[in-house]
Amino acid sequence: MRKPSSARKPQISAEPKPPFPVQHQSAPGLESKLKPAPQWHGKRYRAAGKLTDKVALITGGDSGIGRAVAFFYAREGADIAISYLPVEQSDAVVTKQSVEALGRACILLPANLTRPEAADHLVKETIKAYGKLDILVSNAAHQSHKPSIEKLTDAELALTFETNVYAYARLVRAALPHLKPGAAIIATSSVTGILGTEGLPDYSSTKGAINALTKTLAMDLVARGIRVNAVAPGPVWTPLNPSDAGKTAKEVAQFGKSVPMKRPAQPEELAPAYVFLASDGDASYITGTVLQVMGGETAGG
Repeated sequence: MRKPSSARKPQISAEPKPPFPVQHQSAPGLESKLKPAPQWHGKRYRAAGKLTDKVALITGGDSGIGRAVAFFYAREGADIAISYLPVEQSDAVVTKQSVEALGRACILLPANLTRPEAADHLVKETIKAYGKLDILVSNAAHQSHKPSIEKLTDAELALTFETNVYAYARLVRAALPHLKPGAAIIATSSVTGILGTEGLPDYSSTKGAINALTKTLAMDLVARGIRVNAVAPGPVWTPLNPSDAGKTAKEVAQFGKSVPMKRPAQPEELAPAYVFLASDGDASYITGTVLQVMGGETAGG
């Protein structure tokens, strides 16, 4: 028998804590192989029609934060397009099925975001399917720890920047002709882009670049009625970290232990921030911000 809501633990203390099972995956990783399975349904979340009949394009929407955002957006009334790498097809199908189970539409758009033409393709296919675009979420990312800057190759540096920064700029450029006043652009930043992180010189740099690009775009687009913001997560239990080639399986088992909450966030704990920033009714006066969701890590004012 389910406990009454008053008897349940608060979510801050109810989510899984390390140590997790010792595990590792090859990049980009699959959510279906993670143990424990990430929590993304948001059973305590209460939808309120904040995004009724909106259309959202979400990169990296097959798993992790992207999957949770797609699911929460659908719960709020939006139709969804998600992009992902072809090898992540099985995870993407789960996202699509979860969105459609809510009565909303979801199209699958496999693509390699490091290719310059990918952004135009994703926006074109979204417009073809739905006739409009209201919310752009640039979320897909590449990450790999290195023992030192000497081990950062030019190829790895290019891959990280092309995936994390170039794709963001290209997606905005492709989407702008279709975005109307009231539209929202949201990027996934990171605590690493604010505080820096040992062993992630390229990844941290891209997240810092995302923050600066977000603020610049916000200034450029405010006159057009388009808001641009970013969410900066701390550690989150997604395939990104267990598939980090520079991490050992034992390190993955302790993931998130170092933050004040002593655990990683679950994707369902990040998704409400993306709903808030996408909602014209909630965040109409917010643009150019980097919203920190970092498990007790503090930075700024």
